[in-house]
Amino acid sequence: MNEIIESLLSRRSVRVFEERAIPAAEKEAILLAAVNAPTAGNQQLYTILDVTDPELKARLAESCDHQPFIAKAPLVLIFCADCQKWYDAFLSGGCAPRLPGAGDLLLAVDDSLIAAQNAVTAAWSLGVGSCYIGDVMERCEEHRALLGLPGYVFPAAMVVFGYPTAGQKARKKPERCAMERIVQENRYRRMGADELREMLAPKSGADGYEAWLAAFCGRKYNSAFSREMTRSVEAYLAAFRREEP
Repeated sequence: MNEIIESLLSRRSVRVFEERAIPAAEKEAILLAAVNAPTAGNQQLYTILDVTDPELKARLAESCDHQPFIAKAPLVLIFCADCQKWYDAFLSGGCAPRLPGAGDLLLAVDDSLIAAQNAVTAAWSLGVGSCYIGDVMERCEEHRALLGLPGYVFPAAMVVFGYPTAGQKARKKPERCAMERIVQENRYRRMGADELREMLAPKSGADGYEAWLAAFCGRKYNSAFSREMTRSVEAYLAAFRREEP
């Protein structure tokens, strides 16, 4: 197995960082990897916010589900799906562009997350850990104001970076589902209850499958933060549709 694949398989989320900065050269390498990611039509439909203001980091640590480690991370990047800059370019160039729509937004989200994963992979190869923060999609009104996001820009993901502590390095990566349960051939096929149990039961531990599944559903899927994420994304989409040139 080559080093790149080994790195991809070993990478895991890191939430506790050593108290040391990421050198400028390594930060530049991480960002260079991000902006060289695959992109639809070579458009790079994203803008990366490099959050360096300690006060802003602290506010994001609170607004993104009260996670103090965000404020302590040496590097915080927000990957914004950006349909604004091309639309503005078309207008300023004398074109007659249609208003951006949901398809444009989803394509920009794809671009953003591909760039983010390039950054995460590059960082891990340099010994720098990372953690995705999906909560940046929540609290639409607050985050739009906090980050100065115009109507056609959506915060697709935040990623925090830093050198993992010894404890984080020793932590076991959570097991993923068996590949044969994730990969299907040619057409989608819904799994039955027995197959779903076989796929998910290894995660249940001593609690038993039904008890674990009920607890997980309550903690994640039916949780207040999950409902807020849906509300916020719908609010972003509504603002996206209403926005004027």
